[in-house]
Order: sequence, then C-alpha cells, then structure tokens
Amino acid sequence: MGIPSADAAATRQRIQALLQAGRAAEAETLARALVQAQPQDWQAAFLLAHARRRRGAPDAALDAVAAAIALAPDASAPRMLQAELLLQRGDSAACIAVLDALAVQMPAHPQLQQDIARHYTALGRHADAERCSARAVALRPDDPEHLYNHATTLIAVGRLDEAEAALDRVVELAPGDGDAWYNRATLRRQTPARNHVTALRAQCAATPPASPAQVPLQYALSKELEDLGEHADAFAALRHGADARRRGLRYCVDDDLATMRLIAQTFDTGFFARTYSGHDDARPLFIVGLPRSGTTLADRILSSHPDVASRGETSDLAMALMHCAGPAAGKAELVRRSANLDFPALGARYCGHLPATPAQRQIDKTPVNFLYLGLIAAALPQARIVHLRRNPMDACYAMYKTLFRMAYPFSYDLDDLARYWSGYAQLMAHWRAMLPPGRLLEVDYEDLVTNQEAVSRRLLAHAGLPWDDACLHFERNTQASLTASAAQVRQPIYRSSVGLWRNYRHELAPLAARLREAGVDVDADTDRHGASAELSA
Repeated sequence: MGIPSADAAATRQRIQALLQAGRAAEAETLARALVQAQPQDWQAAFLLAHARRRRGAPDAALDAVAAAIALAPDASAPRMLQAELLLQRGDSAACIAVLDALAVQMPAHPQLQQDIARHYTALGRHADAERCSARAVALRPDDPEHLYNHATTLIAVGRLDEAEAALDRVVELAPGDGDAWYNRATLRRQTPARNHVTALRAQCAATPPASPAQVPLQYALSKELEDLGEHADAFAALRHGADARRRGLRYCVDDDLATMRLIAQTFDTGFFARTYSGHDDARPLFIVGLPRSGTTLADRILSSHPDVASRGETSDLAMALMHCAGPAAGKAELVRRSANLDFPALGARYCGHLPATPAQRQIDKTPVNFLYLGLIAAALPQARIVHLRRNPMDACYAMYKTLFRMAYPFSYDLDDLARYWSGYAQLMAHWRAMLPPGRLLEVDYEDLVTNQEAVSRRLLAHAGLPWDDACLHFERNTQASLTASAAQVRQPIYRSSVGLWRNYRHELAPLAARLREAGVDVDADTDRHGASAELSA
C-alpha cells in the first residue's frame, strides 16, 4: 500500500527514529515504501541510503544516494553522504572529487565548508581543509567553533603563530572552552615574559569542579607550569586533570592485556612457519611503538626524503582487518579469526587506501599497529616496519602528561600505564622472536636524538632508499602533522625531554615501583638505550 503525500513528513520522522534506535532493517523497509510512494522525494531516497549504510550495504546505499542527487542536485547532504560512502568503499579519489566540487560550488555555506574541511582532514588533505575552514571563518568571524576548527587546520600545516592567534580569539569569545586553552598551551614553550598561567588559574577557579572543561584546563596549566620550571605545581595540576579524565572513562587495562596475550598465542611459531603470498606492494612503511616514543620524529625524518610521503596516523589497517574478518562478537573472536584471513585480500584492501602519488614509500605511523605485526608480515610481505623505543619512565610520563582525547585510555593512571607498558614490551619481545630477520628495525629515541645522522641513515637504508640531506632538516618538512607532537616537529632536534621524568621522581615513584615489579631497570642511564627500553626478563 502506498503512503499518502500528507503522511510523508511523519514517515520520514519515523525512519529517522528507527535509525537512531539502531533498527536499520525496519528503517530500510519503511524508506523503500516511501520511495515507491513518493518517487520524486529526494529525502526519501536519502533516508534509504542511510538505512542501507547502517545495515552494512554501502554499494546499495550508493545507488540510493545517487537517486537522491539526481532529484536534488543542489542539496549538499546527499553529496556529503556520497563522499563518505565512496571513502568507505575505498575509492578515495572519487570521494575527493565530490568534496572538491562541493567546496567550489557552495563557498557561502560556512557549516558545509567546515564539514568538508573535516573530511579533507580525515583524507590527509590538510591544505584543502585549511582553505575550507578559512572560508567558514571569513563568513562567521566571531564563531568560536569555526575559529577553533580553523586553528586545528593551521596547526596541521605548521602555521603555528596564526593558530595561536585564532585560539586567543576563541578563549576571548568562549573562555569556558578548555580545549582551546590546552591546544594553545601546546603550541610553543611558555616563558616568564609570555605565558597564560595567571589567566589559567583564574579560569580553573571559575570553572565548576565537576565540569568536563576542568580536564583540559588542568592539562594546560600543567604544561605551562612545567615550561616555567615549576615542577611541583605542574604535577599537581596534571594529577588533578588526569584523575578527572580517568574517572570519566569506562576502561579496564586487563582487557587490553588479555588481548595482547591472545595475539601472541595466536600468532605463534605455527603461524609463522606457514607460507603466505600476501599482497605484492612495497609502498607501505609502518612506524610503530607507544605514543610519545619518537614515532612522529622518525616519521618527519623519513618523510623529508623526496621519495617518501606520510599518511600520519590512520585507522586503515584496523578497518581493513574488520572488513576482511567480518562481524565478530568481541576482540577475542576477531583475534582468532584474523589468523586465518585471505591475506592477499587484506593487503590489497589496505593498499587500496594509499593515495596515488609518485612516492616509493608511504608511511603509516599509527603507534598501536604494533598489535598487528603478524598480520602485516603475512598480508604485506614487502612492507617495512620500524619500531621506536624509549626509556619506560620517560615514555610513560610523556603519555601521562598528554591529553589524548579519545585514544589511549590507559594513559591517565600510573598503574594502568605501568601494566600496559609491560604488556606492550612483552608483545614486542614476541614479535622480535617471530619476525624474519630484516623485517623489523628497532630504533631507540635516545639514540635518535643523540646521533641523528647515523640513525637517520639506518632508517633510510631500512626503507630501501638512498640518503638525502633533507632528512637532517626535518623541521623544514612541509608535510602536515596532526599528532600531539605537531608543534615540536617544527623545531630542530633537541634532547631536553631525555630524562625529564627525573624532575618528578617523588610523584612518579608508584610508576617506577610497578615497573620494577615487572623486571624493568628504571634506574638505568637513559642513554643505555636497549637495556632501559625493554623488559629485563
């Protein structure tokens, strides 16, 4: 039975409610009926596309969204959905083409320009993202959200002074925006003559204790106090912010540790004894480790080479795994299933997301890819892998003092940090024993900052590339960076963070004790790279 025209609006609302409730199959049935009853209603076709996407049918969703676009070529929402579906299918070139057209055809729509900028950022097209964000700000110069987003894109492309000015304006317009205070604090080293400590203390006092804004405000205050050498007060603010952040998380480190143990059990000597053809592509170069261990520095050095491009941190490998493994009831089932995948298909799907550039190597510097080294070995036999290590106390403190937003939930508690680091070290020891000779290059952060040229030459040799002097001047690298180290990588190499944890010996004593229990020599000289960066057991 058809749906009367007068009831179409109510039917659309019902479809939206079903989608919000996660009832995609029912939403699709109702949307299909609405399309049949109202064949000229582009919104009906648009909702059908959404329902099919939620049901896990992206190709069918593309058909529906194409119908919506044909009915309403000037509507932006179907075209944005089309771009997202094309990216989901792995067709980044077609996705970019849709975004490019929208950005040019609808320059007077600030929210749309911001949405396009967000998608460009996800695609690693940071210069395009900055241009769209700038358009939005030009249209709404006093909108704090647009200013904040523009600052984020400016940071990515290295225009740090402009980013700080934009964040100054955000703080002026919206002083309760704690993220703006925190991001501004990270852009440069604060000095006695130029800092925001007094204003930060006042804002912390004016913010309700239970407000989520207290977390970034306390992290910002800690960062600026540390820059000024006020270590006791810096750590007090840091502990305040980290404790508040940890209380807001539903996280159990035991779950991650169990997953790491299962990975080692699954990708065992039997797995590595088998022969895998994999996908024949020499472009992937993975840089792994824990966050704040030097992965960004290695990335910037390598990507300064004319034949290397960096994709930064991506979820492409994890997404390719989930696509090839299919729906899983939980992490344990996904791990077990992943050992029996179609590895050539997994490698091909991952490489399908690599942009078409002349670069011989394309870096994926997602730190947690250390979990997937067995998959990389089987699916991408020509991929290079670089593992960055760092003194465990410095590494854990560096993570603890960084506000990662949605990632790395173990980093807000010293006990969680020690236990996660130990699990990571054990898994890396497993990979070290399992991987064939030559697949894994391990680099110690302390060695890299002390012997930059020698270690950089090792990195290039492992990548199979000739030496280039540009790699000694990574601070001139114009490629974008969106990591927590985005400001630091615009500076020449420095060693001031080596041994920084020693300023907080007393405060970090529980972390040191827990690591000692795991067999880690935390008192070793941080320049004894290998001994201080691995479990002694």
